[in-house]
Amino acid sequence: MITQIRILDRLILSSIFGFIIAITASAQEKKPTLMILPSDNWCEARYFMTTYDNQGMKVKTPNYQQAFVEDSELPLVISKVGGILTSLGYSVKDAEMETKAVYARMAEDNLTMSKTSGATISESPLDMIKRRAKMDIVIQIWWKINKEATGKSVSFILEAFDSYTSKRIATSSGTGSASSEIAPVMLEQAVKDNIREFDLQMTKYYQEMEAKGREIVLNVRVWDNWENDLETEFGGDELLDCIQDWLADNTVNGNFNLSDATENFAQFEQVRIPLYDAKGRAMDARSFVNELRKYLSAEPFNITSKVMLRGLGEANLILGEK
Repeated sequence: MITQIRILDRLILSSIFGFIIAITASAQEKKPTLMILPSDNWCEARYFMTTYDNQGMKVKTPNYQQAFVEDSELPLVISKVGGILTSLGYSVKDAEMETKAVYARMAEDNLTMSKTSGATISESPLDMIKRRAKMDIVIQIWWKINKEATGKSVSFILEAFDSYTSKRIATSSGTGSASSEIAPVMLEQAVKDNIREFDLQMTKYYQEMEAKGREIVLNVRVWDNWENDLETEFGGDELLDCIQDWLADNTVNGNFNLSDATENFAQFEQVRIPLYDAKGRAMDARSFVNELRKYLSAEPFNITSKVMLRGLGEANLILGEK
């Protein structure tokens, strides 16, 4: 009988320790960094849009600064949704503050552009926010108030996008119960009621990204006045082969895809880079491709090159000069 009790005690203790370990592991699990912004549809419906002349093409993009200043519900909505995601362990960056910084920088840049020739924009405000804040995931929210016989209800759509590739990785939608509360409070409850599956989708995606690496695009080009090209040999190997060898050694599990190449151009897609560098800092396309630039600047190549960025997830490496 005493032996049976001791065995039972051990089983209980083992279960308790297992439960503690599971909780500790869950608490230590790293969650992605997020930023919450109103959706394009929400901004369009409320006329918070700006039209830019982007190299001759008219482009409409959300004016987040105007939305934060003129819409009284938006800051509170983002605060409520951010609170829910923070309670789940996510790090949420302040969208309003980052937006102010980006638009201030845009205003400074516009002062240096010719007003007679028509200033152009090569990056959208969202791309600039991504580049500045370096979040892993952009959360976009849309909502509207419904009038019902028993009061008001709120419908919402919550979508998560990989900030590097703009791929949709999670989505949730629903309509809350009728209530007399203000819209942000109703929305908070409606999101809470539907957040579990959304959280699972984002967690699964981030875990896969940690295992497989972050996806970027790398374009290698040459200046037209450079005396060499990608077929020039170094130590018996063509330059393009040398670049592929470097990518094989520095990508996660050697994963990348050479989708197109000539003697003057190479495009690498699905390039899987580590989430963090050796110092624990978030790695983006620029920091990764800059390492390739350093590699090519040394012996036996001695190639001068320039890194040009397109958002967080795409970079051009142009060989021949700065």
